[in-house]
Amino acid sequence: MPDYKVFPLPDTAEGLVDAEILTWHVKPGDAVTVNQIIVEIETAKAAVELPCPWAGVVTELHAAPGETVEVGAPILTIDVDPQGAAAAPAAEAQSENGRTATLVGYGPKTGAAKRRPRKDSVGTSTAPALQSAFARTQAPPPAPPVEEALPAVPDSPAALLDTPGGYVPLAKPPVRKLARDLGVDLRSLAGSGSSGVITREDVERAAGATPVPAAAEPGYHPATRERRVPIKGVRRATAQAMVDSAFSAPHVTEFLTVDVTPMMELRAKLKEHPGFRGVKITPLTFAAKAVCLAARRTPDINAVWDAAAGEIVHKEYVHLGIAAATPRGLIVPKVRDADRMSLRELAEAIEALTATARDGKTAPADMLGGTITITNVGVFGVDTGTPIINPGESAILALGAIRDMPWVVDGQVVPRKVCQLAVSFDHRVVDGEQGSRFLADVGALLADPAVAITY
Repeated sequence: MPDYKVFPLPDTAEGLVDAEILTWHVKPGDAVTVNQIIVEIETAKAAVELPCPWAGVVTELHAAPGETVEVGAPILTIDVDPQGAAAAPAAEAQSENGRTATLVGYGPKTGAAKRRPRKDSVGTSTAPALQSAFARTQAPPPAPPVEEALPAVPDSPAALLDTPGGYVPLAKPPVRKLARDLGVDLRSLAGSGSSGVITREDVERAAGATPVPAAAEPGYHPATRERRVPIKGVRRATAQAMVDSAFSAPHVTEFLTVDVTPMMELRAKLKEHPGFRGVKITPLTFAAKAVCLAARRTPDINAVWDAAAGEIVHKEYVHLGIAAATPRGLIVPKVRDADRMSLRELAEAIEALTATARDGKTAPADMLGGTITITNVGVFGVDTGTPIINPGESAILALGAIRDMPWVVDGQVVPRKVCQLAVSFDHRVVDGEQGSRFLADVGALLADPAVAITY
């Protein structure tokens, strides 16, 4: 007899409510193995790939790409005993709290968890779905080798559209966004990448060959010449966080213009230093080090206001947030214990962090628990701004563009490398004197990195 198991959407991050189905990597009839990636979802924090907790045959997909599913709602049904024999024990590692270990953390609890009913058209009962799934999988295919776990790509683009189970071609998040921007239907393409993955070149080639009018874009209304995009995922979470911060923490923003010529000269020297060979040293690297050093002298800048407990919580560590613009919107991944890192270690950590963010692969856990943040608006050619503090923190530093400007040195006007800094802080935690001292310390360290040896 078949042995059906229903995989509900797990809570991949603290407080996750729902997630959008981005791409299915399997379809009904596919054989799957334990920890094989079966679906990619977008949470309020990042894109996450979910592994399968069981081995067996997929019988039902309960949500289509683009559909938002609540945590605890079923997304997949698997027959773990497709041949009618006693299924081998699944490779499920149980933690002390009774949750199934997976590649992305811990899956749903085995106990009966209370969840809100789903709001979409999928029924709350899985019995009809299981019956229809059984009807389609009476003769499931044999399990393929591990190297064939990814679904095969049909020979022609037309076959993609007719594939049973709504097969969606494989493509990375930036490529999917490019396809949306250019109006290219990924289902009409056969990927040229490994395992049939659709590449940027495939999308650009298709866009050049068959341009799609603006009227065909999702959400476009020809009568009003407007395109409406649903507020969800990272954009919704970012908006709510900024509103909460702006209306709960009294913001104060201060500005400082700094001659950073010595910093830029040191950067040029480090590029030739053997100890920094192959490491990308940027002004953001120096700013990160300066923030960590300045926070030691002004610890309140690294504290947080806990309204529920009626306490100010002082952190003896710096989990430095780096604001990053990604195809999905603004996210702020953290460099853990940044205050314990050398300049080289900071440079390597920031480079790895931003590369992962650009690829849309930042894990939700990597965006939790920050203590202070840097936003580098200078990369866009912007001089300064009034940044909004991230919830759960008390300060954020904006690093502006570095420009050649006239500067007075020893009574003479000479061209220098000049940068503007701005710091916003929570006035409940940080007094004006403390905020000013912190900003002055950061500026002094960027103006003359040798000052660091005095700290």
